[in-house]
Formats: sequence, C-alpha cells, structure tokens
Amino acid sequence: MSRLNKTFIDKVEAPHAAPGKQAQAFYRDSALPGFGLRVTNTGVKSFIVEKRIKGKVKRITIGRYGPLTPEKARIKAIEVLGDITVGRDPIAEKKAQHARGVTLGEAFDSYLAARHDLKPGTIKNYRKCIDGALADWKTKPLTELDKTMVQQRHAKIGKTAPARANNVMRVLRAIFNHAMEQYEDDQGQPIIQVNPTKRISHTRSWYRIERRTSVLKPHQLKAWFEATVQLQQTTTRDYLQLLLFTGLRKTEAATLTWDNIDLQHRTLTVPDTKNREPHTLPLPEFLHELLQRRYEVRESDWVFPSPRNDGPLTEPRNAVKRVAELSGITFMMHDLRRTFITVAESLDISAYAMKRLVNHRMPNDVTAGYIISDVERLRIPMQDIASFLTKQIEAGTPEETVPSTGQPGENA
Repeated sequence: MSRLNKTFIDKVEAPHAAPGKQAQAFYRDSALPGFGLRVTNTGVKSFIVEKRIKGKVKRITIGRYGPLTPEKARIKAIEVLGDITVGRDPIAEKKAQHARGVTLGEAFDSYLAARHDLKPGTIKNYRKCIDGALADWKTKPLTELDKTMVQQRHAKIGKTAPARANNVMRVLRAIFNHAMEQYEDDQGQPIIQVNPTKRISHTRSWYRIERRTSVLKPHQLKAWFEATVQLQQTTTRDYLQLLLFTGLRKTEAATLTWDNIDLQHRTLTVPDTKNREPHTLPLPEFLHELLQRRYEVRESDWVFPSPRNDGPLTEPRNAVKRVAELSGITFMMHDLRRTFITVAESLDISAYAMKRLVNHRMPNDVTAGYIISDVERLRIPMQDIASFLTKQIEAGTPEETVPSTGQPGENA
C-alpha cells in the first residue's frame, strides 16, 4: 500500500493476462482509505473508490489517470466518500439519473432485446410502428411523453388509419410496461409510475375495427383459379393455390423448405407456426401433384424461392393484383385462409379436426387434451375440402346450388 501520486502511478506496470483473457490489478492509497487505482492488462489506469454501501462493498470509478491528476482524483474521492458516509448511494443515483433520461428509442431497443420470443415478422411490424408513426419521439425521454401527447397522437394517426393508430399504441403500451419494470430511481421505485397509454382506455378512445370476414365464394373459385393459372411466374401461381388448399398463413407457406415436404408419405410440416407448435398436414391429391411437379424442377431449398434473391418468396402483391384484375375478384392473401375455414365448416367437418387443420389451440377445452389427433385422421377431411374446391373450380357451380358458407368462427 502506497500513497497514490504521479511518481508511483507512472511506475505501475500492466498486469499479465493469458491470450484472449482480461486481467486487472488494484492499488490502495495509504493515506485515504477507500481511494484506489485500477490497472488493466491493456495499460488503462483509473481511479476508484471502494466503500461498503447497504452492507455490500461497491466500487465506483472516478476517472481515468491522465485526464484526471492524482490530486484532483483525491479531492473527488473525498467528496464521494463523504456522500456515502451521510447515506447517499452514488451508484444508485447515477443509475437513476440515466433511467430518467432513457429515450423511447433506447427503451424500444431494450424491449426487443428482452423479448426473445418475438418472430421476425412481429419485430418488423413493431419497428414500422415506432420508426414510422413515432419517429419524432424516439429521441425524447420516456418521462416527457405524457397522457395528453399519447392521446393526441393516437387521434392524429386515427384520422386516416384507425387500425394503424391502435396498433402503434399497443406497441407503445408494451414498451412502457417494459420500462416500468426496467428503470428505477435510487430508492428502487419505478421512474414511470403510470403507463400514459391508459388514457386511451379510460376515455374509450380505441377505434372499433371490424374484423374482416371476406372469403372467396364458391361461384368465384373457378374464375380466381383460372386467373392464377395465367400468371407468368409458376412460383406465385403454385404458392397462391397452395394457400387456398391448405389454409396456411402466408409466411408459413412462403418459408417452407423441401425438408418440410414428405412426398412419399404425402405430408407437409410447418415447423415454426404462430402458436409455436409444429403443424403437419396430409397432402390431398391436388397438392401432392403440385409439389411433386415443383420438386422435379427445384433449384433451391425453398419450395417457393424468391426470384430476386436466395431467400423465400415474399408477399407477391403484383401477382395478387394481377389475379384480381383477371378474375374481377378483389381479395387479400388472408382471405384464402378464411375461405379454407369456411369450406371446412360448410362440410360439417368436426370442430376438433378443423382446429387441427388450421392449427388453432383449444386452451379452454378440457376434453381436447384427451383426443389424440394424428395426421392420418386429418387425411379424409383434408381430401374432402380439396375435393369441394376442385369441384367448384372445374364446374364453376352457381352460388345458389352450393352449401351455405356461413362465417368463419375463428380468428384466422
């Protein structure tokens, strides 16, 4: 133990460290207890204060030697030690000061880092909300975003895009909830006491968004299918047809690889679904022929490869637009999933089988856990749906002669 002065500090050598490792050495001042010097294996020398705070020894960095002289460091150390003596916690205060200045952008990054369960598509949607609708708020501290600002921004976005306004505020609500648990003052209390998005709920300002219920009606299937056949790109043609005949979500179908297809046993498996449970479907004759044809001319690991890069197909908006023009039927990609569900309902397929076909969970149904439903039990209902679709496509049956489609009973 020696007095930390320039002569002593200049003579201190960096500690040795094994390759790829880090090392540090400490030297305590002989005149001022708690005042010390830390030296790393890279030669960086920093002044520190060590003191027991609330029963635990804590180390506080004062500054680096060079920009800070030993004399000035000693004066600062005396101030820090004095603060600790009277009950203050410099580490907690510094942390609290940082917490009060955390911006929306920083809190958003922290939220994404903490949510390992989020899918890439969800993260993309969240970024679109924050980077788009709230870009001017990203550099503002969370503590400056109050209830009035949130309500006004929700109303502003809602004038032209009510659904987007709700979505943006739901993402903002999640970020604030995360921040309320993450950022505390020096007493361990949340920096943010109230989530400002609660104002929207308290004033009942959430926009009422009607759930889409549009489907392809049976008499439209022939025109729609024939329009897909006229597409120049066979990949988008087959992709759209597979969506109709499986009820898969667009990303689930687009990211299929040939490892997910078993042509011998006639099955298709989506390994990563919305509910994170693998989803296996039997292949009816139509889909087996479609995939067999694609397999024979494959040039990629993707069943539906992108024409622009080595990745999977992305949403083919131009193809959807072209099919709508050729068929005279306006539709969205998710309408194909709703059509699949509607056809299944019209054929009186059992509720359990239908939920298995579209991979819907049954969390509140205690009997569901006792029913073993494997892929072979789904083969007949899957073929029934395919046969119905094929019949309408081939015949173009008028609407009044086919079973009532009703409305999808699930949130597809």
